[in-house]
Formats: sequence, C-alpha cells, structure tokens
Amino acid sequence: MSDEKMPEWDLSEYYKGTDDKQIDEDIKKYAQSAAAFAEKYRGKVATLDADTFVAALKEMENISKLASKLGGFAYLNSTTRLMDAKASALYQKVSETLSEAGTDLLFFSLEYNKMDEKAIRKLEGDKKVQAYAPYLKRVRKFKPFELSEDVEKTLLEKDVTSGSAWVRLYEESMARLSYEVDGKKYNDAQISRLCLSPDAELRAKAGKEINKVSKENSFHVCYIYNMIMKDKAVEDKKRGFKLPMSARNLSEEVSDETVNALAQTVRDNYKNIAWRFYKLKAKLLGVDKIQYWDRNAPLPIEDDKSYSWDEAVQTVLKAYNEFSLKLYDIAKEFFENPWIDVAPKDGKRSGAFCSGPLVEEHPFLMLNFVGKRNDVLTLAHELGHGCHHQLRRKNGTLNETTRMTTEEVASVFGEMLVFQSMLNNAKSDDEKISLLAMKINDMINTAIRQIAFHFFETRAHDERQNGELSSERLNQIWLEEMKESLGPSVVVDENSAYIWEQVGHFFFLPFYVYAYSFADCVVNSLYWLKLQNKVENFEDKYLELLSKTAIGDYKEIFAPFNLNPESHDFWQGGLNLISYYLDQMEELVNKRA
Repeated sequence: MSDEKMPEWDLSEYYKGTDDKQIDEDIKKYAQSAAAFAEKYRGKVATLDADTFVAALKEMENISKLASKLGGFAYLNSTTRLMDAKASALYQKVSETLSEAGTDLLFFSLEYNKMDEKAIRKLEGDKKVQAYAPYLKRVRKFKPFELSEDVEKTLLEKDVTSGSAWVRLYEESMARLSYEVDGKKYNDAQISRLCLSPDAELRAKAGKEINKVSKENSFHVCYIYNMIMKDKAVEDKKRGFKLPMSARNLSEEVSDETVNALAQTVRDNYKNIAWRFYKLKAKLLGVDKIQYWDRNAPLPIEDDKSYSWDEAVQTVLKAYNEFSLKLYDIAKEFFENPWIDVAPKDGKRSGAFCSGPLVEEHPFLMLNFVGKRNDVLTLAHELGHGCHHQLRRKNGTLNETTRMTTEEVASVFGEMLVFQSMLNNAKSDDEKISLLAMKINDMINTAIRQIAFHFFETRAHDERQNGELSSERLNQIWLEEMKESLGPSVVVDENSAYIWEQVGHFFFLPFYVYAYSFADCVVNSLYWLKLQNKVENFEDKYLELLSKTAIGDYKEIFAPFNLNPESHDFWQGGLNLISYYLDQMEELVNKRA
C-alpha cells in the first residue's frame, strides 16, 4: 500500500501552474469584461427586450465561466499546497480581484428585481428567456433580502478582508498543526486515522493529542470563530434574516420550519438509534462505556482489511455497475483521466471533496486515501458527487447552483451502493456484523451527529448576539450537545471539549451541517423504495432526479418516488432505515452470543 503509486490531479487544463502568465491575462480580461458589461447594461435592464435580455445573460454567463476558472484553479491548487506561500498568495490575489471586479455585475439582478411583476411575466413568457428560468426564479427569491447596489458592493469588496479572510486564516492554521504520538509526528489527516486503529491505547493517545493540540490553539481558533459569527450576524441583520440559519436555508430553498422539523425529528430519535447503537458497540468492544474517540473504532471481530488503490477502485466501480451501467460509464472516466488527487501529504487539506468549478466541464476529486474500508466508502461518496456533476453539465452555468441538501444525495447514495454490495458478499455473521456496525456508525455520523452539530452551531450563533463567547463557553455547549446525542454509553468529558475546533464547516460554511442529515434521510427513503422494488424503472428515475437537483424544486424532483420532504413522516421514514439495519445487527449479535 505505502509503495503504491496513486494518482494526482492535473490542473493544467486550467493553467500550467502558479506562474502561468495566462492567469494575469485572464484576471485583466475578467475585470475588463465585467466593467464593459456594467457600462453596457447598468440602468437599462428594465428596458431590454427578450432578445437583448438573453444576450446579456449569455454575456454574464461567459464572464462567470472565466471567474470560475480563475477561482477554481487558485482554490484547488492551494488545497494540496497549503504551506506554499506562492499558492496562498495566488489564492488571495485571485479572491481579491474577483471580489473587486465582481461588484460590476451586482446591478443586473438588483435591477431585475426592481421590475414590476407585469413586465417580468412578459419577459419570462418568451421561450428564449425560459431557458434561464431556474436562474431567474432563484434571483427573485433573494429580492426581499437585497440591499442597495452600493451596500452590496461594499459587502462583496470587504469579504476578502473579513469573512473570507478569517476562513483562510483558519484553514491555513489548521493545516500547519502538528501532532505527536509516541515520539512520531503526524499531520491532521494522519492523526485522525489513528483513531481508527484496532489498538485502544493508540486510539486514546491520538484522541487526547487532537484535543490537546486544539486546546493549545483555542485562543486563536475561538477568536476566529467569534469574528466569523459576528461578521455573519452583521450582514444577516442588514438583510433582515430572521434566524442565523435563514440565509443558508434561502440558498438551499428550504424553509426554516422544514429544517426545524428535520432537526427535531432527528433529536427525537437520538435514544432509539445513537444511544442503542453505542450501547451495542460498547458490548462488542468489551467495555461498559466507550470513549469519545472510540466512536468510529473497529470491532475486535473485524479483519482490518486493507485495500490497495486499485482494489478500492474496482470495488466501487463494481457496485456502481451492479446498479446502473450508465452510472458506471460516467464513473469510470474519473479513473481514466487525471481528475483525482489521492494520497495524503504534508500541506494538503485533510478530508475529501469534489469540486467542479466549471459547470460544463468535469469536476476534480480530492481524497486522503490510506487503504482502509472507510476510505473505499469515501471514494464512493466523492465519486457520487463527481457523477452528479457530470449529469448536470447541460443545465448551464447560470441555472446551476449548489444546494447542499440535494448535493449530498448522490454521494451518500454512492456509499450505500458500495456498502450493500459488501454486505451481500459477506461470508460470515462476524463480517456482516462488522459491515453493519461500520455503516450504522457512518449513518449516525451523517444523520444524527450532524444535527447535534447543527444545535451547537445554532446555540453558538444565538449567544454570540450578546457578545463574544469564550472557549470555555463554546466547550460547554459542545459537550452538552455531544452528551445528549451520543447517550450514556459514550464518555464525553474534558478530553473531547475542544474538538469543535476541528469541524471546518462551522467556519467556512455556517449552517451547512444539517444538509448531511437532510440528504441522508432522502437517500435512506429512496434506498428503502429500491429495496422493496416499489418504483418502476428506479435507476433511470434516480439518474433523472440527479440531473435536476439544482433546477427543480423539491416536490417536483421527488414526485416520481411519491416522496414529500415537507412531511414529518418523510424524515422519520429516512431514519427508520437506520433502525432497520440496527435491528439486523442486534439479531446477529444476539445469535453470536
């Protein structure tokens, strides 16, 4: 495994490198194009006929593509070179330029939203304009929360020295952290892997070390988080958002009430799912209670199988192919081209992601693959994102948007396909127990724990309105939410008090976390239908759903499956699949005893 050559992505289709002269030329071109667009159309949007309006949208689309190319390269390049000063400087330079020049484009949607309804209906009645209907519908939803063009410009210009700047400081600071266990140094990705070791003593050392290093950096991280929360609160107040999560919900096109219903339904299931599972896991680990860092620990009956990169690829592709040949054909392209950066290394961001800066081109996947079974599922997850992107390439740059709630559907579904394939091929009860434990653990992390994160985040932002929060107070909120969600069979104490600092989404995407639970419940509901063969041509309808996640509303895209996300029963139905797997696991464990 350690000697295996693993793929690295090749970003040269964007630019040849940090010193590529084309970058400066494109930065200049972007600024000039944006300025020319403003000069051509500012103050005239309400007077444009359908043909000229569409021509303007196409111009804006082309300008947006150039911005996405610049910003996408700068970001992707920096994620694998976080300790490279040139990469960081380029990222900041591009961010500042795009932010400054982008202010010239703000007027268009603002002027459009000032048009009267009759004029808008006439314009949108034209067939050519209807090609941009998803984009225009989305623009209209933001109308009640828009400010004057001057204020919008100021907010955009200052973002690079306020919100975005604090996020950059957080990410680069976390990438520089170093951990030590038994005299050996580890980076962020490597130390997290130790918590998956079959050695309980090693897990304890790693878990305590992560908390210790977090504590040592708590002053800076706490200050950064306070600034991010305050920066967000200032803008939310100016725009008139009701709750700290309301801005995110508007982007997701879900109501505050829907998110609250999801969160409360999950909270109501803490005891029946998470508490029950961790009690069972403690039993299998031979202890009364498990430590916080043991939540994801392998069971003693697991074979601790390692996968080579090629084995991981074949495992995932086999599962995709068993579900849909079309999905398989899309997926295999990622392994035939340099679109994936696989191995962990110093200066590389931890975790994994899929990023598709250019809507009409392929995306890139980033992993930190070390060959564990969970890494195979992570590959399935990010590959799901990649296939999802490929299915949406024809929707158009302006029409496409990232709704986190549906963005995670394809990825979680991809994981489910690989898990079920592994379970179907299991050769013993012990192997089935291990697989079920791994999957239930992951589903709890996705559907349950992310909602506990959501409650932590909500409480932190609510209290921040009354002044800065100390690290001690943030620790207290964190421990309270973790204890309630994990239950009495998990030890949650001072040795995990600072772990909230490791949750990057709190910093760079506030109120993103509930989207994981949203998507997991959606996937569970969909997969339950598949298992029961209740939907004819399920595979084709599923791929069609993926192609429309950014351009159709929730009722529309889930209608072919007779699912209604506005129903309380919808969320409970998604959680019931976790209980279904947990019932299977309990039966096998009791049989084993």
